[in-house]
Amino acid sequence: MSATPVDPASGVVYPVGLRLLDRQVVVVGGGQVAHRRVAGLLEARARVTVVSPEVTPALEALVGPGAVTWVRRRYEPGDLDGAWYAVAATDDPAVNAAVAEEAERSRVFCARADDRSRSSVWTPAVGRQGDLVVGVHGGGDPQRAVGVRDAVLAGLADGSIRDRAAREVPGRRPGSVVLVGGGPGDPGLITVRGQWAVSQADVVVADHLAPQSLLASLPSEVEVIDASKLPRGRYMAQEQINALLVEHARAGRRVVRLKGGDPFVFGRGMEELEACVAAGVPVEVVPGVTSAIGVPALAGIPVTHRGLTHEFVVVSGHLPPGHPQTLVDWAALGRLRGTIVVLMGVDTAPAIAAALVEHGRAPETPVAVVADGSTPTQRAVHTTLAGLAQTLVDEGIRPPAVWVVGEVVRLTAEVGQPR
Repeated sequence: MSATPVDPASGVVYPVGLRLLDRQVVVVGGGQVAHRRVAGLLEARARVTVVSPEVTPALEALVGPGAVTWVRRRYEPGDLDGAWYAVAATDDPAVNAAVAEEAERSRVFCARADDRSRSSVWTPAVGRQGDLVVGVHGGGDPQRAVGVRDAVLAGLADGSIRDRAAREVPGRRPGSVVLVGGGPGDPGLITVRGQWAVSQADVVVADHLAPQSLLASLPSEVEVIDASKLPRGRYMAQEQINALLVEHARAGRRVVRLKGGDPFVFGRGMEELEACVAAGVPVEVVPGVTSAIGVPALAGIPVTHRGLTHEFVVVSGHLPPGHPQTLVDWAALGRLRGTIVVLMGVDTAPAIAAALVEHGRAPETPVAVVADGSTPTQRAVHTTLAGLAQTLVDEGIRPPAVWVVGEVVRLTAEVGQPR
């Protein structure tokens, strides 16, 4: 008995969401297509069995911890016994046809990867935004489906498509706080989860180093609170920020604390988390791309490199060596051979460079200073520990800037500054 052909040109399909939690699913095949299908099935928390003599390394990595059961042989009749759903994804059309025929006899829906017209089910292009699932069928054209799916997800992420059902009336639901790391400044470097959280916010408490263009796209009813802390200038006290987060959340609002970089890398995010927990406010942390790694990378500087350095240290330079409140062991850092990344250390750079040289780092150690990282005005200058202080003056470097100490800087010096 063969599967009844489906005309892909007709686009006739009945969309339905399968709840596969703890249900048996069989995937026949172990290549890249099978891997993609398995990834989605595991997200649905199905019990997945893969039947194939060989599998990709990524699939094999799932077998070890027990996420996937691997039957190491070719497909045999009866392999679909007990299955709720099946995928035929081998590179042999005859095997795929046999799997589809067994599925038809057993009344098991089967996605045949090599022949949509003979599949009893079509797999949509799927995307997720929080608890919202978007599935698109493209009338037989997978690329069309992917294009529409991506457009919908992008619209949900940037707020141009409003998920109005998710915006319940304040006061009818408990408020919450999301601590979002916005990355080094370019709005394209915020995580998808972070962008979605911002798009769903009722209140955004933002730093000046957070991606500012994201704020411009918010609906007018969203309240934006400026919580900037300018270097040695005006700032909002941390205690006031904590109180604002709790106050708005207790009023039933969805609050996003939008910070530059990562909330837990010199971002005082833990203090905000503790304040929310102490007040009984639900709180979530969305990590961000820290400028300690992201900004050097954008300038073509790796913080590690095989055979060159096996360590890197990120240090706050807001207090100079010798300051009574500093917690940095500058003597230990001077003895290191690896990479040192300094954040918030423009004004204190001369003192830091002198301390590193004093405690063992060679004066000619290369240094790169990257200013305005990830923004259109980004620029990088190269110098040494001995020449750092004068270079900052000559180049007019002002915050925000990240500087990198170590042999990894020479890698970029040889190929030129990326644009």
